[in-house]
Amino acid sequence: MNFAIDDEAPRTDWTREEIAALFDMPFDELMWEAQGVHRRHHARGEVQLCTLLSIKTGGCAEDCGYCSQSAHAETGLKATKLMDVRAVLQAAAEAKDAGSQRFCMGAAWRNPKDRDMPAIVEMIEGVRQMGMETCMTLGMLTKEQAQTLAVAGLDYYNHNIDTSPENYGNIISTRTFQDRLDTLEEVRAAGINVCSGGIVGMGETREDRVGFVHALATLPEHPGSVPINALVPVKGTVLGDMLADTPLAKIDDIEFVRTVAVARITMPKSMVRLSAGRESMSEATQALCFMAGANSIFTGDKLLTTGNRGDGADAALFAKLGLRPMESEEPMRMEAAE
Repeated sequence: MNFAIDDEAPRTDWTREEIAALFDMPFDELMWEAQGVHRRHHARGEVQLCTLLSIKTGGCAEDCGYCSQSAHAETGLKATKLMDVRAVLQAAAEAKDAGSQRFCMGAAWRNPKDRDMPAIVEMIEGVRQMGMETCMTLGMLTKEQAQTLAVAGLDYYNHNIDTSPENYGNIISTRTFQDRLDTLEEVRAAGINVCSGGIVGMGETREDRVGFVHALATLPEHPGSVPINALVPVKGTVLGDMLADTPLAKIDDIEFVRTVAVARITMPKSMVRLSAGRESMSEATQALCFMAGANSIFTGDKLLTTGNRGDGADAALFAKLGLRPMESEEPMRMEAAE
């Protein structure tokens, strides 16, 4: 099979059968295809460093089965108010000093209240003035809120689809898969770059992983950023308790790498971010993910409320692999600016 991608017009008409065939390829052939796609569209040996800060923690009304910040979870996590703008900007400055190119801010909300928007706007404007890319994840948005974020200069809005449409109801019941798509459409219509991915290792089947990639790769425009997370089972969450001490609690490393590779092939110009779960991954598994086309990571000691590898460990791994922090612009943003 030849999955070469048209440089000028990446496909948005992938079928589930084609994506399933990619997952079924011999591993070495899949990696060869993914690396070829990656080299045609992205700088070799560069990985984007991003930092994620929880600007409002806990107390979320959604019942996402993986999330320790859900009010339905029994994790003992204390809900907080929205952080002070100055504290957020201080954290952003520290992230930039540590080498991060993008600063991502996440609030545990079902949707933001209009009264919170002025502070959110001030955070976006302040981080942009530092010369960093900005990303926000605030839950579902109205058309007016998306436009407010666009006027503030927000570069990316993160809103993950989480899993396949068919598996979605097993993970979340307080909103629908279509709700997710509706917010992505509001973001896109406002002119903000979309960041959307999901989580694997939630007990889903390969067919669900096929459906997950298919849903992203057939959006009207591929997300500029596609975070792929490995579930971190947190005690007190529905999935954390359900999958604890079972073989389903951790996705097979090779299957995880396959998911990254298929995402790279089907969404050639997107930044594919190796996100949550890296703390428990071996260096060899992470190296395979980079070979498969992952070219963005969250660095630092924490991702919202879960642990992360930390800057020192990442620097050591980069040195071992001969990788360097990304300095070039993302392909899809370069095209949008032309």
